[in-house]
Amino acid sequence: MVFFVWIKHGFYTSRTQQSGGISKVCVILMLFLVFAGCQKSSPQNAAPLQKITIAYTVQPQSTLVHVAVAKGYFVEEGLDVQPLMHTYGKAALQSVIENKADFATVAETPVMFNVLKGERIFVVANIEASALNNGIVARKDAGISTPGDLKGKRIGFTPGTTSDFFLDSLLTANGLTRQEIQPVALKPEEMQAAVMSKQVDAVSAWNYPLTLINRQLGLNGTIFYDREIYTETFNIAAQQDFVQKNPEIVKRFLRALIKAEDFVAKNPDEAQTIVSAATQIDKDLIRDVWNAFNYHVALDQTLLITLEDETRWAMKNRLTDRTDMPDYLSFIHFDSLREIKPEAIKMNR
Repeated sequence: MVFFVWIKHGFYTSRTQQSGGISKVCVILMLFLVFAGCQKSSPQNAAPLQKITIAYTVQPQSTLVHVAVAKGYFVEEGLDVQPLMHTYGKAALQSVIENKADFATVAETPVMFNVLKGERIFVVANIEASALNNGIVARKDAGISTPGDLKGKRIGFTPGTTSDFFLDSLLTANGLTRQEIQPVALKPEEMQAAVMSKQVDAVSAWNYPLTLINRQLGLNGTIFYDREIYTETFNIAAQQDFVQKNPEIVKRFLRALIKAEDFVAKNPDEAQTIVSAATQIDKDLIRDVWNAFNYHVALDQTLLITLEDETRWAMKNRLTDRTDMPDYLSFIHFDSLREIKPEAIKMNR
């Protein structure tokens, strides 16, 4: 090997027999730097990646996780992510409850129901918020053209999710109650077939099913949104015990998501391509719903307000045996996000 060292009037090679002390010092210094560089980059000296399992969804609300995986942000933070994919957040959170995953992406409604059941979970951050993700898509040929026309109709919903809460919220806003409709419990993946086969007249859903059903119905479809009655938050949740025992992992995890947040803001088209490749969902559909979402890593007051609103709804409708309001602040983990991005916390304590 030949080492070249720049000196005042040219190059010195270690093969050249020169007597200058400066040149010898330069060669020794270069050898030291090369050796040190090799040592630094040697994989044997690199710290092993910490394995974690993330239960996350194919929904657009999980975009930051999809991007962080694809762009290598978790690896940059020393994390080896094992993915556990689900169609919706309630199932993802159940994986955390069952100790099959360390983190889950989930809307606040399943969080609320699990807190009411006594589960010790933390929300460590919001990763998305939307007032236009939930809606009710209906068949016009079922006599539905306004929200008031939902009275007496068969309406599909997914129990224990935002679909459940939004249905009651929209009914209440239009002077109706659940007793005045025919509710039909459905999984998200069953909704499109149920509407098209006329098993139901409408469904309370979120994107993507909402948009896909409306596309298929064409001129026979109508969607009812209401940005004033409900803002969904999509969150990162974990077992309290895991968070308390692994504070550094939580901070690394959040740093990776913050990198993804920055990338998504600057590169929306590439982010859509990443999500399409990761979920096998058509990019045109992703693009159609993209502007309904706000991708930020935060802890926002909206989460706390919505958790309490949903708890009152659950108690009123006897969906829980609890009769007292939980202290939801004790189910929100502030320390990690405060340490790495304090300005992202916009929640009163």
